Amino acid sequence: MKPKRADAQRNENALLSAAAAVFVRSGVEAPIREIAAEAGVGTATIYRHFPTRADLIVAVYRHQVEALAESGPVRLETAPTPYAALQGWFGEFVGFVITKQGLAAVLQSDDPCYDPLHAYFLERLEPVCTRLLTAAASSGEIRSGQDAQELMRGVGGLCAGAGTTPRYDPRRMVELLISGLRQPD
Repeated sequence: MKPKRADAQRNENALLSAAAAVFVRSGVEAPIREIAAEAGVGTATIYRHFPTRADLIVAVYRHQVEALAESGPVRLETAPTPYAALQGWFGEFVGFVITKQGLAAVLQSDDPCYDPLHAYFLERLEPVCTRLLTAAASSGEIRSGQDAQELMRGVGGLCAGAGTTPRYDPRRMVELLISGLRQPD
């Protein structure tokens, strides 16, 4: 399979970002025309790239996982400290998890096309989280021995209440969790 042209890849990325925004706002059953309008394309363009709604949902999910996976190393290079990189990445992770709340029913449906997504999520994001934790522990900023999958699962649990209780702020709760990793003075 030959790589996509740069402009075709940009268009697909814009379409996936538009679809993600519409899914958050209107749910995964939003009309394709709403996604097309958000992306500034015709519905035929969406169907050309993604023949079924399931294809689009899977592509949006994978696109967002990839963006999060790529963000970790960039944050390690650009943040003032490894702990700051860890905090920033978990801020993005929370945003990702919260936006997936509307997809939960679809992702847990009987449609086998969604089955590999959780494994893909762990395969791509657990090593990134491990790298961030290792860097922060090596710098002496956090306690060593933290388990990435356990921490990601905990953050997911804290995000589960998002949107259901007005006074509940999962971002604040995750900040408290991540600050609890700090080395005592």
